[in-house]
Amino acid sequence: MSMNHPIRIAPSLLSANFARLEEEVRCCEHGGAEILHIDVMDGHFVPNITVGALVVEALRPITTLVLDCHLMITEPERYIEAFAEAGADWISVHVEATRHLHRTLSLIRACGSRVGVVLNPVTPLVSVFDAVEYCDFVLLMSVNPGFGGQAFIPSFFRRARELRAFLNRNRLEHIEIEVDGGVGLENAEEIVRAGASILVSGSGVFRGNPRETIPALRRAAERGLTLAL
Repeated sequence: MSMNHPIRIAPSLLSANFARLEEEVRCCEHGGAEILHIDVMDGHFVPNITVGALVVEALRPITTLVLDCHLMITEPERYIEAFAEAGADWISVHVEATRHLHRTLSLIRACGSRVGVVLNPVTPLVSVFDAVEYCDFVLLMSVNPGFGGQAFIPSFFRRARELRAFLNRNRLEHIEIEVDGGVGLENAEEIVRAGASILVSGSGVFRGNPRETIPALRRAAERGLTLAL
């Protein structure tokens, strides 16, 4: 049996209107989001450049929502302390981006943030099997990282089921699975059935009014809870 985690919706600010970012954050709060997902890209690990710790620092005083910083950057260990000091509640790093994964995850923990490890869509799950015990969540990418608005890659379902089964077998049921990329009303139920409980959605939230799109996404996701592994 798996531990059924509550569904949490994490709007990805990559798809927000940065000219009125505080207003977008308020809409997410009113829509019932628990988390704000912040994609940090360096133009090297992924082919795009987004925000840094200064934006996290600016967001921290204006919201009590969890700030979930997804570091899509080379040598993330160089910047973890800066993001933690800026107010990041969660910090996740790619297994593909750091040579010393245990050291990097331990640094996140030492800085007081919750710890996540991330895998790209074709990175073997076994790459993190020895690391997950040091984490609070595993983020499985369901698109190739770098840009918003991409189509969901269906192999996520198989990978999430395999990861959840591994966690359950090893008494690591408390570790959550987060999904990022192409998440919307059409696949949220199946995503949860596969074992995910933290749903990152960018265009799925911000293409409409987050006050309406977030509750709709939650309803779709929660339909999968009764059939989850």
